[in-house]
Amino acid sequence: MLLLQTYDHYIERLREPRSVVDVVVVFIIVYALLKAIRGTRAAPMAAGIAAIALIYWLAARYDLATLEFILRPAPLYIGVAVVVLFQNEIRQALISFGNRFRMPFMLRHRGQFGEGAYDEIVLAATTLASTKTGALIVIERSVSLANVVEGGVKMDAELSYDLLVTIFNPATPLHDGAVVVRRHRVAAAACFLPLTLNPLLSKDLGTRHRAAIGITEDTDAVAVVVSEETGLISFVQAGQIKRGLDATRLRANIFSALESPARRGARGQPAADADAELEVRGRRTEVS
Repeated sequence: MLLLQTYDHYIERLREPRSVVDVVVVFIIVYALLKAIRGTRAAPMAAGIAAIALIYWLAARYDLATLEFILRPAPLYIGVAVVVLFQNEIRQALISFGNRFRMPFMLRHRGQFGEGAYDEIVLAATTLASTKTGALIVIERSVSLANVVEGGVKMDAELSYDLLVTIFNPATPLHDGAVVVRRHRVAAAACFLPLTLNPLLSKDLGTRHRAAIGITEDTDAVAVVVSEETGLISFVQAGQIKRGLDATRLRANIFSALESPARRGARGQPAADADAELEVRGRRTEVS
């Protein structure tokens, strides 16, 4: 009876004008949550939790005393389970929300590189791909990778094509691991990253690719991967991987991830000119 009274009171409040705003906000939040978990391991888990909630509601609705007694503590356990099972998804969602919330106020983490830095990263990746030399370059954005840098070999060196190619040379001691790029400098090399636990990934992806996906799931960093087996170049952002990129598409993805929308639109044509220059430099490198 109390439930029906609460329900009637809720229906009456929906007639108020501010309730429209309330419903719209709830709709946006639910839509954002569903979009965030779509295609991830959280989707079947969320479906399972929803099924348990539905069973409990049916037990209470039709007065199934035994079933209701068993499921009565479920909300408490489900609350703990959500935090434990969805910790990666919750962290990524909060990071994404925080970045979007503060974007109008501070954009200094975007557009942090000059054109030359893009060229150095892309040219190094294409050169390493031509010799099937494995590489993993992680570009820090607004979320600090200090814990990753601490676990590697600190460098704090100017970012350059020669340095990246030298680091990933199999004959050097720093080639095993990831390079972390912070602004226009190489912060550290030989860094080890957390591996993704996503069970939906292709079995063809090795440890290097899974590490790139893992670090972009836990932070807002982006990663460039060169496969040692196939020589394919991949770009990873927010746990999503794009494989088989050439120099032009790789640079476009890096530029899109790191530049602000305004600067990206205003500088779209020069970026294309830089891609052409990059391809010329790549040909010169292969000839030499």
